[in-house]
Amino acid sequence: MHDLVIRGGLVVDGTGTAPRAADVAVDAGRVSAVGEVPEPGRREIDASGKLVTPGFVDIHTHYDGQVTWDPLLTPSSLHGVTTVVMGNCGVGFAPVKPEQRDWLISLMEGVEDIPGSVLAEGMTWNWESFPDYLDAIDTPHAIDFAAQLPHGALRTYVMGRRGGDHSARPTEAEMDRMRDLVAEAVEAGALGWSTSRSAVHKSSTGEPTPSLTASREELTGMALGLAKAGAGVIDFISDFMDEPEEMEFVSAVVEAAQRPVSVSIVQSDRVPDKWRSLLDGLADIAARQGVPIIGQVAPRAVGVMLGWELSWHPFMTCPSYRPLADLPRDERVEQLRRPEIRAAILAEGPETDSEFVTRLSTRFDQVYLLGDPPNYEPGPEDSVAALAQRTGVRPAEVAYDAMMAQDGRGLLYFPMLNYAAGNLDAVREMLARTDTVPALGDGGAHCGAICDASFPTTLLTHWGRDRQGGGRFPVEWLVKRHTVDTAAVVGLLDRGRLDVGYRADINVIDFERLQADRPEVLYDLPTGGRRLMQTATGYVATIVAGEVVFEDGRHTGALPGRLVRGAQPTPTATT
Repeated sequence: MHDLVIRGGLVVDGTGTAPRAADVAVDAGRVSAVGEVPEPGRREIDASGKLVTPGFVDIHTHYDGQVTWDPLLTPSSLHGVTTVVMGNCGVGFAPVKPEQRDWLISLMEGVEDIPGSVLAEGMTWNWESFPDYLDAIDTPHAIDFAAQLPHGALRTYVMGRRGGDHSARPTEAEMDRMRDLVAEAVEAGALGWSTSRSAVHKSSTGEPTPSLTASREELTGMALGLAKAGAGVIDFISDFMDEPEEMEFVSAVVEAAQRPVSVSIVQSDRVPDKWRSLLDGLADIAARQGVPIIGQVAPRAVGVMLGWELSWHPFMTCPSYRPLADLPRDERVEQLRRPEIRAAILAEGPETDSEFVTRLSTRFDQVYLLGDPPNYEPGPEDSVAALAQRTGVRPAEVAYDAMMAQDGRGLLYFPMLNYAAGNLDAVREMLARTDTVPALGDGGAHCGAICDASFPTTLLTHWGRDRQGGGRFPVEWLVKRHTVDTAAVVGLLDRGRLDVGYRADINVIDFERLQADRPEVLYDLPTGGRRLMQTATGYVATIVAGEVVFEDGRHTGALPGRLVRGAQPTPTATT
């Protein structure tokens, strides 16, 4: 008798081959048979009319703090994700000395919009070294998780106060120490290390991320830590990839490490075609060095949610709104309902030096009503400006009233990246390349602005079923992209495929009903902290290591997920 048998489903096995009707048997947390399974299971799931896929592997999240207090790792686990990788963008919480904790919280709060009070209250800080941190978080969870060593924390730990200044240069002894700590982290179970060279990444007090202008010597020294360990990957984000010097910089790091690299790639409105040349340049380096370099790309626009409860909205800098900003939610909404308050705010314009805030406050041709279910590829006719023109009112009035809907919980959608042409054609082109994988969902981060942990659901629904005007992909190809392909980028070769010997991380999906639900604001973080939450409909069952952890979006109580320490080999028993 098998531990579990999933019967009669349409198996999409993660290899990209055509779906086939088959049963899947599971024993001891591994797939034991795919095909006709005559033996019964101690538990059986009827998957008739459903897709049976591997669990999704999300390689770009920020659960570094949340993992210490939330065993479910939501919202990612609600979207068919069975393994998450955290520690991206060079931010995290180890290694750390006690006097550096507040700085690392400030850095995470500024870069990833996770409230500092939540992190300060939620984390136990019962670690100093990165191996200590891995030991501290190695507790039961609903899904598997893995970690990367963050450059910002490493630099500060080794260099002290100087490490927080991106212009400071480590001494030779400090570089040797960073190299050794990289090797130590990987040997303890880190998947690799991450760094950020993005000027957008700043602490909550406005200080640039410590790794912003790290020297070639510093980064190649860290790369040598991977070479010393003989394992690990590098996660890289940079604003300077269009400069020849930066490409040579990446080449030097790859040459020193001789380990795989992934680079975050998005489309900017200012240079909407630049992403192609960046990926082409990285492909040239990969060919020269003989080392994989993969672009992490998003399966939809990177979109900011705008609302009265959130970090951003079109009226946030209006003088008449500012006195209301810190009122409790219900009291604020009550004030915003008053006709005289509404009229005063609408009579004003934004007062800000921020180009970003000005854009979201005035470019209503680029702001959309989100919809329920959300429409992540809205057309020009769906914009606030278009609706205002049809109804004969000003766009600001449409925006104000839309946010007042649902008792002040209405949301607007502002796609700030990957939407330069007002559609997702560029995203389709990114996804179609062989040197990219879907990622950048940022699960656990951007609590008051972005809810992109639902990317895996959008990947299947939008690109496999719903997109109008053509340009869809086969479902089996999409599943492969977010299972086998993403897992391979970080060396987790034991998962992402439904075959004998592979981990029994599995989704049973009602594909006709599958959708990402409308985001909502919850106050369920430590200290009552706020976050955007997005559930999904259509995941009949999500299974981790052979145990059902979610049924129809509800947690079963099972916590079979564990810390994944280091790269995992391909199972030997395959069909």
